[in-house]
Amino acid sequence: MHNSETFVGEAIESVLAQTYRQWELIVVDDDSTDNSLLTAKKYETIDPRISVMSNDRHLGMPSAPRNFGIRHANGRYIAFLDSDDCWLPTKLERQLSLFNDSKVAIVFSNYEKIDESGKRNNRIVRAPMLVNYRDMLHSNYIGNLTGMYDRNRVGTEYMPDIPHEDYAFWLLILKKGYMAKNTGSVEALYRTRSKSVSSFKLLILPWQWNIYRKQEHLPFLKSIYYYACYAVRGWEKSKI
Repeated sequence: MHNSETFVGEAIESVLAQTYRQWELIVVDDDSTDNSLLTAKKYETIDPRISVMSNDRHLGMPSAPRNFGIRHANGRYIAFLDSDDCWLPTKLERQLSLFNDSKVAIVFSNYEKIDESGKRNNRIVRAPMLVNYRDMLHSNYIGNLTGMYDRNRVGTEYMPDIPHEDYAFWLLILKKGYMAKNTGSVEALYRTRSKSVSSFKLLILPWQWNIYRKQEHLPFLKSIYYYACYAVRGWEKSKI
C-alpha cells in the first residue's frame, strides 16, 4: 500500500468478505503520505486477523513491502493483493481446494479489469488452465492479485528486487519443476489506473528482456523468441 486512501478500504473489505475464513491479512504500508495508513489501522482495531505494518521510508520497489509481508506471515499459503485491487468472495476457498495435487505449487485465477471508479464491463483476462515453467516464459499468465503459492511445498520464496518482480517470482517457483493451476473462474478485480506503472507498456518491455537474459540466463535467440511472444500476449491483454 502506498498513497491509496481512495481504494484500500475496498481492498480490505474484499478480504473480509471471503467465504474461507481462516486467513491472516498483513497490510504493509510503504510510507504513505495520505490517509492510507489511518484507514487500514481502523480495520486492524475491528478484526484481529488484520495486522498493519509500515516502512519508515518509501522503498519504491513493490518487491520490498511484499517481501516484508512474506517474512511476517504465519500461514502456509501466501497470496498477494495490491491496495487498489479486490478479491471476489470465493477466491481463497476455490484456490485452496486445488493444492491437493502434489505437482501444483501455485494456484491462480482469471481476473476482470475494472476502471478507476470500479466499474465492471466484462473485460476478462483469461489464462491457460495449467502452466509450467516453459509455458510461463511465453507470457505472465499469473495475475499477481490472483496468485497463491504453497511455501510448505517449495519453501519460503521472496520476490527478486528487480522491476517486474512478480513475473520473476512465479518463474522462480515453476523452475523447480512444479505446475501452476488455474481455477478457471474469475476471482479478482484488477483496477486499471492511468498513472500506474503497468499502464506504461513500453516501460515494461526492457524489464522483460532483463528477466530473460540476466535472471533466467536464456540464450540470446531464445530470449528474442520469448520476448516476441510476451510482447504479443501483452498487446492482446492491453486491448481487453
